[in-house]
Amino acid sequence: MAEGGPARRGTLLAAGAALLFGATAPLLQRASVGVGPLVAGAWLYLGAAAGAAVAALFGRDGPRAPARLPRARLAAVALVGGAVAPALLVAGLRRTDAASASLLLALEAPLTLVLARVGLGEHVGRRVALAAALVFAGAVALVAGALGSSVSVTGALLVAAAALAWAVDNLLSRALAEHPATAVVVGKGALGAAASAVAALLLGESAAPLAAAARIALVGALGYGVSLRLYLAAQRAVGAGRTASVFASAPFVGIVAALALGGPAPGPSLALAGALVALGLWLHLTERHAHGHRHEALDHEHLHTHDDGHHAHAHDPMPAGAHSHPHHHDAVEHAHAHSEDLHHRHPH
Repeated sequence: MAEGGPARRGTLLAAGAALLFGATAPLLQRASVGVGPLVAGAWLYLGAAAGAAVAALFGRDGPRAPARLPRARLAAVALVGGAVAPALLVAGLRRTDAASASLLLALEAPLTLVLARVGLGEHVGRRVALAAALVFAGAVALVAGALGSSVSVTGALLVAAAALAWAVDNLLSRALAEHPATAVVVGKGALGAAASAVAALLLGESAAPLAAAARIALVGALGYGVSLRLYLAAQRAVGAGRTASVFASAPFVGIVAALALGGPAPGPSLALAGALVALGLWLHLTERHAHGHRHEALDHEHLHTHDDGHHAHAHDPMPAGAHSHPHHHDAVEHAHAHSEDLHHRHPH
């Protein structure tokens, strides 16, 4: 991965996603008081869909009608990540403090890294594994310092289950990262909200007061809608495992937000955890992966640009920015810095 190239860009995108998502646990805990977990999840992802649509007005992620989205995959992502995971998180937040819940969400990163290695065959070198371990060790240090009367076993397990659900969501959504993010996030948000609303209706949960619904939707718009657009863009640049590992810094944003809102302090382990996370992120930012490799001839369709060294086909006129259409790649063998993107999933 060249310095200043896809690795750094992908890391910064993942960090931006982490910043927005990290603050959601303490904000959601306050916004969802008195609201059922399924109803809260519905408003959260309805807000996510709206947030992604608004964010699209200020950025470009490809044409309005790209390659067809895989409907079954999108439905699975919506169910697991847009309905099950947020309901588990809201239920867990009822039984633990926001700082501890934020820390427990760090489990999403190593779980995703393992799933990406096993399910997608992504290469996980020693540097990436060490970076992920350091970030996770920081979370463990903070959790160990924060455990107390404010944390219940049930609450911890519910938040951990939410982290597992989002890890599965990350694995499923990797195939959607090559599509324009707006279409993916809006589709996931709308379907996830609908699934949560139907489940809430069947289980007899009460409707949320309008003010609470608006607050939850706003949290969803920023912490899930805009954040997920950034997350998908990061996955497209550096793969599912690396994106999740950088995204593991989100819990520490949650701690800061929880403390700012008057939550209990996690204890003296904060300095140690911060140092571990900073070192892990530095390893990601300075990672450089380059070696000789071969690309077989290939015909496919995905979102791409013409400045990445792998898309030399002609256009008249040349489109500006990312676009999607069927195209051909000739076989080529070369060596250059690269990341775990669509064109570099070769064995190591």
